[in-house]
Amino acid sequence: MKILVINGPNINMLGIREPGIYGKQTFADLLALLEETAQEEAVTVEQFQSNHEGAIVDKIQAAYGCFDGIVINPAAYTHTSVAILDALKSVSIPAVEVHISNVDAREAFRQISYAGMYCEKTIKGQGLEGYRQAIRYLKEKYGK
Repeated sequence: MKILVINGPNINMLGIREPGIYGKQTFADLLALLEETAQEEAVTVEQFQSNHEGAIVDKIQAAYGCFDGIVINPAAYTHTSVAILDALKSVSIPAVEVHISNVDAREAFRQISYAGMYCEKTIKGQGLEGYRQAIRYLKEKYGK
């Protein structure tokens, strides 16, 4: 099984950006967790991070026919990007949305998730562990 993990803007700044909200673990810690989880679950995981909406849309489109599942943390684009929602819909790949923080307990504008309108599951407030949960969910439901 091949899973694409997509991270949006500022996720590369983990450990530096607002550690009171996002924790002290770094982006390198996230990459290590993804690699470890891939080995544990015997799946292939490819990670992609961009601060640019169009690059994320392009990556989702390029996933068509190549990946069995998508784990996506659109970050700030969660609340603004119909383009990412439309890209997810266009490729019809099972997807799980992940948010490191508990967005439900944050600002009102963070209550809307466009990507989440497509994703079949959303994991919030579990820190980096949410990525592991998302990969395991996709493997359990769609693994080959």
